[in-house]
Amino acid sequence: MKDLELADYRDLVQSLKYCVLIHDAATYEILWANHAACALLGWTVDELKPLKAPDMSRNAQQYSRELGHRWLHGAVEHGVSATEWCYRSKRGEEILTEAIAIRVDLASRRVIMVQFRDIEEEKAVRRDLFRTEGRLRAFLASLAEGIVVLDDDGRVIFASESAAKQLGPSLHGADFTEYCRDGAVPAEAGRYRFAEPGGAPRWYAVTRQYIDIESDLRGHLLLFYDITDRVLEEEEHRRDTQRLNHLARYNAMGDMAMAIAHEVSQPIAAAYNFVEGTRGRLLAQDPGTDADTDSVIWGLDNAKRQIERASRILDSLRQYVGRLEHADQLTDLGAIVEDCRYFIDLRAQGDSVHLDFDLTAEPLPVRCENVLIGQVVMNLAFNGIEEMTNWPPERRRVELATRLSQDGAWAELVVRDHGQGLGGIPGDRIFDGVFTGKVNGSGMGLALSHRIITRHGGRISAAEGEPAGAVFSFALPVARPQ
Repeated sequence: MKDLELADYRDLVQSLKYCVLIHDAATYEILWANHAACALLGWTVDELKPLKAPDMSRNAQQYSRELGHRWLHGAVEHGVSATEWCYRSKRGEEILTEAIAIRVDLASRRVIMVQFRDIEEEKAVRRDLFRTEGRLRAFLASLAEGIVVLDDDGRVIFASESAAKQLGPSLHGADFTEYCRDGAVPAEAGRYRFAEPGGAPRWYAVTRQYIDIESDLRGHLLLFYDITDRVLEEEEHRRDTQRLNHLARYNAMGDMAMAIAHEVSQPIAAAYNFVEGTRGRLLAQDPGTDADTDSVIWGLDNAKRQIERASRILDSLRQYVGRLEHADQLTDLGAIVEDCRYFIDLRAQGDSVHLDFDLTAEPLPVRCENVLIGQVVMNLAFNGIEEMTNWPPERRRVELATRLSQDGAWAELVVRDHGQGLGGIPGDRIFDGVFTGKVNGSGMGLALSHRIITRHGGRISAAEGEPAGAVFSFALPVARPQ
């Protein structure tokens, strides 16, 4: 193959898409330009030769003649020098370029060959990309959702700022199984508990998919957001449903007790009449004439007392259950305690527990459903009585007191026992429905009591007693006159 001719080299340079200017290395005057440079700047070669830097550069400090000479001089001294230079075309358009000055030692003289290209669009695209990247970073940082990408071994190869905020700054590069509280890494969409090692777990809704972004980021993408509040609300709703079902059973039991009291009272009254008649006939005989007659009369007297006691129990039960209301009514808290007193006394007598009632003389007006609040009174009293059955007889004492709060806004009931206390259970957790000190207890009694009181706008609490025992109390808003 023959060597290329000089004209061939000229044609090659003229066909370049890069713009080329040839400057004298000593004077920096323009000696020649290729077609691409002439087309971009709008001048012919002859028009370019007499031009100086101010004639064809943007009028700005960073494009002054002194800086232009310094840039070209750098090529003379070091062989090559690069910069961003803003040329001005014949039409006055400003063209931002990436320019490289190269020293070339020709046979005839030393020159500087400047190669440059228009980078205005590229800079605009770069600015847009930078702005878009900034916006995406801001969006990702403020997202409630966390984003992680895992490799096939479950290690985190990407974590968004929002994910790091939720699961800790050490997330990137970590083994994600250490953050999963429900076993392995989620294999499908669902609800899972996550937490950084040593942290308290929270519930997250998770979606999963495989991504492959042009071989730049490949793996399993997990998108998750915190739903702890929603889960807790659902749990609370579930407990409410259980409590309402429990309350419905209580109401059904009340209706049943009312029916039983009505039906049983009639045969008891008949039995009482028969016993009383038999006793009267025996007493009509001469007393003391027959020892067997005296023993029969003694037995009938005891039977009469037991029948009277059963009748009183049924009357009290009928009166209590008969007060079931479907709406709040204005009543006296002390009166509710008095209504419950008979049943509390029965339970205490059966377990040999002494009761102390300290009820205020003045009324404590509250607006409530009597039976529901009465149920709470009996729940707290029965719990105290049952607690005391495990202690020596001289210590078996439960105290019930009503009072008006110091600010006069609350009607309060306090039940105090002298047993083992709360057993280390926090007072604000004992009403959750999962704590109980009874062998066969479910803890639902206290949970139901809590729900009843709070639904009446009141508050209920538990605390350690001094020097021993537990103190349970609730307070209802005092009902003001209309």
